[in-house]
Amino acid sequence: MSTCFVRRLAIRQLVGNTRTLIRKAGKTCILLKIEDNYIFRGIRWACLCPADNMMKECLHFLIKPAKKIKIRLKESRKKVKNEKKKPLVESQLFIMELARELSRLCQQRSNVLAHIWTSEDTWHPSLCREFIVEWAAVLENRVQTRSIQEELKNEWSEKRDWKDHLLCMLETGGEYDMGSHKRVILDWTHQLKNRLEHSIWPGETVLMMLDDLELQWRRGRLPNLLPAMELIMWVVLSEDSLDKHDVTKEWLIRKQRSQKIDAVRYIPHTVWNWICEAAEEVTLDPKTANHDLMLSEDNKRMRCGLERRDLPNSMRCFSGWWCVLANEGYTSGRHYWEVEVGHRDWRLGVAKASAQRKGYSSLNTQTGYLTLRLERGTDLKALTVPVTPLTQTLVPRKVGVYLDYEQGQLSFYNVEKRSHIYTYNETFTERLFPLFGTVEVMKDLVIRSAQTREPCLCSGPCLWG
Repeated sequence: MSTCFVRRLAIRQLVGNTRTLIRKAGKTCILLKIEDNYIFRGIRWACLCPADNMMKECLHFLIKPAKKIKIRLKESRKKVKNEKKKPLVESQLFIMELARELSRLCQQRSNVLAHIWTSEDTWHPSLCREFIVEWAAVLENRVQTRSIQEELKNEWSEKRDWKDHLLCMLETGGEYDMGSHKRVILDWTHQLKNRLEHSIWPGETVLMMLDDLELQWRRGRLPNLLPAMELIMWVVLSEDSLDKHDVTKEWLIRKQRSQKIDAVRYIPHTVWNWICEAAEEVTLDPKTANHDLMLSEDNKRMRCGLERRDLPNSMRCFSGWWCVLANEGYTSGRHYWEVEVGHRDWRLGVAKASAQRKGYSSLNTQTGYLTLRLERGTDLKALTVPVTPLTQTLVPRKVGVYLDYEQGQLSFYNVEKRSHIYTYNETFTERLFPLFGTVEVMKDLVIRSAQTREPCLCSGPCLWG
């Protein structure tokens, strides 16, 4: 086998794996670097000697495309640079000034809001306008004699009056009708002007959460620092009426009530640990299983069998859909369980005790089911009426299901990414049973042990446990 042919194979393997090849031959160094960043940055040659002409000939088929890519890359960089030079609109400047005032009031280890008021983290104008309108509504509806907990329950029902107006305004992209909302926030911040610098202590739990949010923002897991801004707003609002340790919990409840889909791109460690504290052992009830399903001996695994089991019919089992309920039913409290799902088809959620289990009636909110469903590997949806489609980017491999009976919330999370998928907001009045469904014959649907935890995402020793 010729030397040229061997080298050609080595280079092609290098291009496929997008790695860096460093070849040293005496004082001569050849550096071939290809970066996997959606755009190849080209091939750079340095200090080629006659002995390396054979190597260059092997790579001649890459040189011309690399030059074109380099030109396109320069054009892309120039375009991005010009976009960054666009002047900030009024709503963006307003958010920056609000962040500056909040940063002045609150004690922070990392001064996370400085990234906002120095324009290092700039939000899209529509996001700024939505933030202004929402918080203006919160401040308008706030009554001094009412606790933050009562406010959280009532404010979002009152929010319906101005939500249509907000959506209309965001579609037109106008800045002209923001004056009244800005005045509400300005009046509130004016009351804070007399407060001393760093006079508000957020609490250790909140500070840890802010540090975590900033870290994930720097890593690119968070598109912006909006969650940190909201968290500090709640700290200031709840200074006298809510324990600092409870602020993070109320923040999550509020986010999931106001935005049912993809409410939180990353759930900080303190909040995630609080959710996992409600973890319980969940086991399948064989008496409710469809006869096509195969259950493991410990009732923790299930899959669809190739042959139907010959069992007597029961009023408790599913005769149509390939589903099964858990032994445990809940009428109060917080409960959390995790499930390893298949790649093609699954169904998770809860069923009301009175829900019909016979036939092929749709398992949606009208028939007593609150579920998330994946079909054909990409079609993820919440079975509301009508159906709520969810984006393919939200499709998980490990699903966390969190039930807060008193708050009336059933939430689904991507366990590996620690992100929110969807939340049902209901008023629960009867016993709820965890529900599981699959039609896969090669992949088990597995209920994870309550003691199983995903590895921490911290860099270095974990401070959150």
